[in-house]
Amino acid sequence: MKKLLLILPAVTVAFEASAQETDSIKSDNLDELIIEAYIQKSVNSSNKMPLKDIENPQVYNVINKNILKEQLVTTFSDAMKNATGVSRLWESTGRGSDGAEFYSMRGFSTQPRLLNGMPSFSNGSLDPANIESIEVIKGPSGTMYGGNLVSYGGLINITTKKPYETFGGEMGYTNGSYGLNRVTADINTPLNKQTSFRLNTAYQYRNSFQDAGFSKSLFFAPSLKFVANDRLTFFVNTEFKSSEAANAPMIFLSRYSPLSFQSMDLFEQNYKKSYTSNDLTIKNPTFNLQAYAVYQLSENWTSTTILSKTNAKTSGYYHYLWDSANGDEFTRFITKGEAETNATGIQQNFVGTYNIGSVKNKLVAGLDYFQRKFTVGGTGWASYGTVSLVNQTDTMPDANNEMQQTMLTTPHVDAALLGTSAELQSAETKIYSAYTSNVIEFLPNLSAMISLRADHFTGQPTAYSTDKLKERTTFSPKFGVVYQPILNKLSVFGNYMNGFQYLDAAAIDVTDEDGNIVGRELRYFEPEQANQWEVGTKASLIKDRLSVTASYYDIKVKNKVMGNGIDATQAGEVESKGFEVSVLGSPINGLNIIAGYSHNNNKVINDAADSGYLGLRTEEAGPENLINFWANYTVQQGTLKNFGLGFGANSASELLTLNRSTIGIFALPGYTVFNAALSYNAEKYSAVLKVDNLTNEKYFIGWSTINPQFARSISLGLNYKF
Repeated sequence: MKKLLLILPAVTVAFEASAQETDSIKSDNLDELIIEAYIQKSVNSSNKMPLKDIENPQVYNVINKNILKEQLVTTFSDAMKNATGVSRLWESTGRGSDGAEFYSMRGFSTQPRLLNGMPSFSNGSLDPANIESIEVIKGPSGTMYGGNLVSYGGLINITTKKPYETFGGEMGYTNGSYGLNRVTADINTPLNKQTSFRLNTAYQYRNSFQDAGFSKSLFFAPSLKFVANDRLTFFVNTEFKSSEAANAPMIFLSRYSPLSFQSMDLFEQNYKKSYTSNDLTIKNPTFNLQAYAVYQLSENWTSTTILSKTNAKTSGYYHYLWDSANGDEFTRFITKGEAETNATGIQQNFVGTYNIGSVKNKLVAGLDYFQRKFTVGGTGWASYGTVSLVNQTDTMPDANNEMQQTMLTTPHVDAALLGTSAELQSAETKIYSAYTSNVIEFLPNLSAMISLRADHFTGQPTAYSTDKLKERTTFSPKFGVVYQPILNKLSVFGNYMNGFQYLDAAAIDVTDEDGNIVGRELRYFEPEQANQWEVGTKASLIKDRLSVTASYYDIKVKNKVMGNGIDATQAGEVESKGFEVSVLGSPINGLNIIAGYSHNNNKVINDAADSGYLGLRTEEAGPENLINFWANYTVQQGTLKNFGLGFGANSASELLTLNRSTIGIFALPGYTVFNAALSYNAEKYSAVLKVDNLTNEKYFIGWSTINPQFARSISLGLNYKF
């Protein structure tokens, strides 16, 4: 199979052959073409150097663009359903600083904050139009990525589509339930012998499955490749997204009162109630720019210099429902927020190979600078309406103190917010880092990895705060060993990985001697620390058509911030351990499979005795058991040639959305959601008919919240290649 392979220290990008080249592929290369459909044999971003999966002592899952096409994926969260051991905790809220979706991985919450291995922030949802692959890299990764972008359970890195040297592209249209309309385009063209340009763009509109709510977005991702000479290449990747949404408010169970709900009955009865209106919208424009200079220093050494800029904004109404602790009512709190996050990343990597005698070595050495500043403003908060689950009403008192329907319109809400105020909050973080990782190949089938990072953090709140500039230096080691009993076919591995987090400046309530809240301040905590050990095996089966990974991990986090946001403390220790197995590939011609199972045990092993957390599973841990499965078979010959049938499921055990001995336990029921697709794929065009949530399952996610998920929907996607 003809392809252009570009190796960057942070990511490996494989470009597909053009349509003309595909026509000339010989029959003896068809197996490789089939394998390329799902399997990506290396992920450089896990160690920022080229390592085959079989020789990598770290676990990862890759969701590539071919899977997204087969499943007619229109949202990032649908794409993430293919990752083993990953569950969504929160949908995008749009709020400032952390409004993107939250996921749980190996017992810890995380957000997608990496684009091509560099910082990328969004307060809204991500568009899949420009995704080449999603790399879900497991375990603490502080050694390679520091303490501000990743979780102890792992990281989510998005690699983008890059320009190539021939003309080609695709146009797509998807229409579906609840007013779904999506138009996409992917156009690549050479501008001259040295320069190639690619544009990915998408427009999408969709209503909620509930009685109100919608989302719409416009996305542009132009990118440029310039080959200066045979040793130096430049890349410029940009993304622009404008989005607006009317989001259903989060339904929060009270964290401060004994639990007043004993079952899901009332929430299921109100499943399609949104408690919002299409008048109350929030906008989340985002911008990303990345510029690369890749220079071949010698036959064995490459230099990559990267500059990234990211900007994420929030403007509009954010509201949530707060439990009144009476088994029925929730109070709505609403604000009109303005927020902005700006971040800069600069990275220099040197990657190469060298020998010490007969012992081969692979090395990456890098320098990293990260700067982020966020500001939060807007109005203050207003109490605006009371929702009764029993009566299924949303009411508030009028001028005569008589109850009336809550008016969820911008004039009424603006009038309620008039006179409220909030002090402008802002904080800035700067991190300077140096890291190195060396892989020693003692034998062709035995290798060891030794890695270390030095990280210097400075943080400065610039709003109401008694905390002064904070400076800290942290070291993060990483070790791994890989032994291959059958070279390039079977490996056993072990790793020790460290992770740490410089927590964002948190707004903490300040109390006087009598316990009365007298103000708020931005406060920095000491870094949390995580250490993981893991053992496992990887296998490449059926002539490299099928990849299987199984591992057992144990993560311990100390110095963890616990509490309810008012009296937060930093005395917690959490242990999270479990087992994962994932399968990926094409065992026979025409059949593609991606599947996984994970089991996670998670509990707080040290904390204040009266905190309510000690000995219990953390609320960010997600379900204990998760299963993901998708299989797609395309008929290879005969009358039905090129017709395909896909079927999949996602299953989760119960989720303890509230789990505290002081107030009680509330479990969201486990669920199994089925999906199916019928497709036809010709050389120039394709069509996919997809049904999501085939049985119309009522299911919920949450993190001290109760959030109903999308009902059954049908969509039809049409695609034309040129």
